[in-house]
Order: sequence, then C-alpha cells, then structure tokens
Amino acid sequence: MFYRENGQFKSSYRADQQIFPIRQDRIFMLGLLAAAFVLVPLLASNYFLQAILIPFLILALAAIGLNILVGYCGQISIGSGAFMAVGAYAAWNFGVRIPDLPLVAQILMGGVFATLVGVVFGVPSLRIRGLYLAVTTLAAQFFMDWAFLRIPYFTNYSPSGNVSVPALSAFGIPVQTPVQRYLFVLIFVVVFALLAKNLVRGAIGRQWMAIRDMDVAASVIGIRPVYAKLTAFAVSSFIIGVSGALWAYIHLGSWEPLAFDLNRSLQLLFIVIIGGLGSIVGSFFGAAFMVLVPVFLTNVPHLFGFTLAVDTASHIEHMVFGALIVFFLIVEPHGLARLWSIGKEKLRIWPFPH
Repeated sequence: MFYRENGQFKSSYRADQQIFPIRQDRIFMLGLLAAAFVLVPLLASNYFLQAILIPFLILALAAIGLNILVGYCGQISIGSGAFMAVGAYAAWNFGVRIPDLPLVAQILMGGVFATLVGVVFGVPSLRIRGLYLAVTTLAAQFFMDWAFLRIPYFTNYSPSGNVSVPALSAFGIPVQTPVQRYLFVLIFVVVFALLAKNLVRGAIGRQWMAIRDMDVAASVIGIRPVYAKLTAFAVSSFIIGVSGALWAYIHLGSWEPLAFDLNRSLQLLFIVIIGGLGSIVGSFFGAAFMVLVPVFLTNVPHLFGFTLAVDTASHIEHMVFGALIVFFLIVEPHGLARLWSIGKEKLRIWPFPH
C-alpha cells in the first residue's frame, strides 16, 4: 500500500525518462545514500568497513564495468582481472614516477591505460564471438600475469616483485583510517554507477544492447558494430581499471601480480551472473553475495557447535557458488536483480493477486 504510483503524473519527457520515475524509489535511494555517507561511518566498526564494505564497493564497481561488456553488449570476457591489474600497476607507476601527481589523477590514469589495453584486446571481437572471444580475453589475462611478473620495470625493479603504496591523501585530506578509505571508495562508486546507468539508458547503451541481441540486425539498421563493440570494451576496461587501482591502493596497500590472477576474473564473472546480466543494481547484489557468503559460511557453523577447517570452508564456498550459478542459469537467468524487480512489481499491485 506504500508503493503506489497513484497521483504521480508526468508532465514532461524529462520527468518521464528520469532514472527513478517513482517517488518512493527516489526517497529510498536518497535515504540509502544518506545512510551510506552519514550513518555507516558513525556506526560501523573498523572490521566491518575494512573486511566487508570496502571490498563490497570495489567489487561492485568492477562488476559494473564487466556488466557493461558482458551483460549489455554481449561480449564474453574472462580477463577482467588483467584489466584490474593494468589499472593498479599503471596508477602505481604514475605515483612513483610523478610524485606530485594527485591520488585521484593516479587512479583515473590507471583507468585510462586499462582502456587502451582493453581496446587492443577488444579488436578481435570484430571478427570472432562467443567462446572464441572468451579465449582471447583469457589470453589477455595470461599475458598480463606474465608481464607484471617478468618485466621488472612495472614493479620499479622491486627484488621481491611486491609493490606498496605510501600514505595516501586526496586534495589535502588524508585517506588513512578505515572511515576515510570507505568514504573515498564510496564517492567513486556512486559517481561511476550514476555514469554507467546514464550510459546504458542513452543512445550508446541502446547500440550495445542491439549488438547483444543480434549484431547482424543491428548493422542492418545502421549501428556500427566496430564503434559499439570497441566503446563497450573501452568503457568497461576504464571502470575495471579504476576498480583495480582502488583495490590495490585502498584495500590491499601492498600486492603482487597474483592478486589479479584468473581467480579474480572468474570471481567478477560469478558476481555478474549471480547478480544479473544487464543490470547495474545486479552488480551490487552479486558483490554483496560474493562478500557475505564466505562470512556466512565461516560463522554459521560455530553457532551450531560445528567447527570447519579453513580448507573445508573454502571447498564448500566453491560448491555453493557453482550450485548457485547453475541454479540462476536454469531457473532465473537474470539473477538476483530479476528477483528484486519481481518483488517491486508485486508491491505495486499488493494486495491484489494480479
């Protein structure tokens, strides 16, 4: 009874095409943002910020980038960990070689270099598709793993291959405590989620979806596949590169190439599948699921008096993820985002059955 559109009339195209046309949705989002920016920093513990919220936000941002490529444009990619690595190492190299470069500029330049690499590996998508394209992106993953491990220039000739970031500050404000790091990441996620949502609602987003649904028909009606596919790779790689820089700078602090290996790429792909292909909000649902399930599997057995070894919990985690991916592919291919959408539709007509 509280989720109704009665009396909410649209008197302009702008009002009809806004991101949240229903007043209750706008109120909910404003409340959610207010809670994220005000209540969470005041109430959340350092552990909750560092171990749950910061990884959740960064993985959600990376999933948004991958969702643009896989969910909206239909180009399969299992090399997103490579683009995260490019963003992380490019940002770190800019910080080392240009010490006066601001932190935000370092992160954005990491995204720019990830864009360049993504476009290079996206060129084969003009001729191949499906599993063949997936193998191409997998080659990007293996190549970047080798490059950052074997070319010492990328690690500034570090003997161990590990790199670390110094004390961080943005616009003269330190980014040291968990609250400061959380707010720094949250601003990036909000800005890029809004940009991604507007992109997929615009002309370029419609071109991506036309290519995804049937590229031959899209080219017949005047959509250029070259432009659509390469822009999808560019935008996706940029967002993933920025998320890789944030993952390295904010979450890890010190890392090696194995931090962005194939497991990271598969993790992001699982987030997109579980959350929902072609959905921005699904990226947040999938990231929340990916972060919270290991915590759930670790703590719930203790509540019932059971003790699981670390390796057993890890195996169960992989089994749960695999079973859920199969479940969503069969029962609900659009993932958690579709369940959320169904729930909203039922609220709009409740208490009537249809």
